[in-house]
Amino acid sequence: MTKRDYYEVLGVERDADDAALKSAYRKLALMHHPDRNPNNPDAAEKFKEASEAYAVLSDADKRARYDRFGHAGMGASAGFPGFDASGFADLSDLFGGLFGFAAGGGFGGPAGPSGGSDLVYRMTISFRDAAFGVEAPIVVSRLERCDACAGSGAEPGTKPKTCPACGGRGRQRLSQGFLTVTRPCPQCEGEGRIIEKPCAACRGEGRRRAKKEMTVRIPAGVEANSRLRLTGEGDAGPNGGPAGDLYVVLTVAEDDVFARDGDDVVVTLDLPFPTLVLGGEVPVPTLEGSEPLTVPAGTPAGAELRLRGRGMGRLGRGGRGDLLVRVGVHVPSSPSKEEKEMLRRYAELTGAPVGKGKGVLGKAKKIFS
Repeated sequence: MTKRDYYEVLGVERDADDAALKSAYRKLALMHHPDRNPNNPDAAEKFKEASEAYAVLSDADKRARYDRFGHAGMGASAGFPGFDASGFADLSDLFGGLFGFAAGGGFGGPAGPSGGSDLVYRMTISFRDAAFGVEAPIVVSRLERCDACAGSGAEPGTKPKTCPACGGRGRQRLSQGFLTVTRPCPQCEGEGRIIEKPCAACRGEGRRRAKKEMTVRIPAGVEANSRLRLTGEGDAGPNGGPAGDLYVVLTVAEDDVFARDGDDVVVTLDLPFPTLVLGGEVPVPTLEGSEPLTVPAGTPAGAELRLRGRGMGRLGRGGRGDLLVRVGVHVPSSPSKEEKEMLRRYAELTGAPVGKGKGVLGKAKKIFS
């Protein structure tokens, strides 16, 4: 059977550099690897073909010989006695641990304890707590180390034994041609140890479900969906491994009076028309309670007045934002007879259209009637 051109096999140009060769081979190897294509001889052959092509083209001397003589330069007489693994010292770099590849035939030392899982706790706080910060108690359900066996999973007075099948590594080696593939040891299920007498308290798990009470410090100025990380407060790791982390995800409840604009707090306040025209001092609701605000004469509706330093805490920076008072006009729904008379007099002085059949509105009604 005639061999295909190595450059054609990898799908690269003849001037391809090392990075292009490595990238092309990696894609083909991942696509046709036997672990992904069990009982598929065609995929196995393509995997072998791609590996052979890369073994030659990734070696400068062999590539130069191949470019000059083709496949004829790869025979035993040319100093290349068939395909071997000599050019594949960087398999672990190529695959980054996929399929359990181990360069040079090794596969690591004894299996170490893995870390515990991270946990998420969702918490709702008030608008004012988000502004000022708060220390809040929470209760978390998590896996904690079993006190009876000190996390070993073995009955007190006994110890886990090293797995005889894998020598404590947790993985077994399987040779596939020039590659060494490692897989979890079936006897110890990848843990590298065997517990002959499991702890009765935790059933050999080494961990038990428990509720943990703790206090969470929420800093001033946090926003909705902020995440607080509590290191080491997640699930305990199996086999005495390190604990995971706890993430507290915050929801900030809406307030009936205040809204937020960055570090500023916004409040809408409808004021009487005379106050806007003549100016005056009015009480304004703040996060602390109430505070007087001076309204300048001639303040138009829609104006924004500011109280410095009465807003949200500035997260990580110190200080506070401002309180923004957005001014509207208070319109009485049922004015008294005397108020109506005074308003009519004011309308006459300013030429404001009021009453039925008068002014612009009244004229418009006549036109379309």
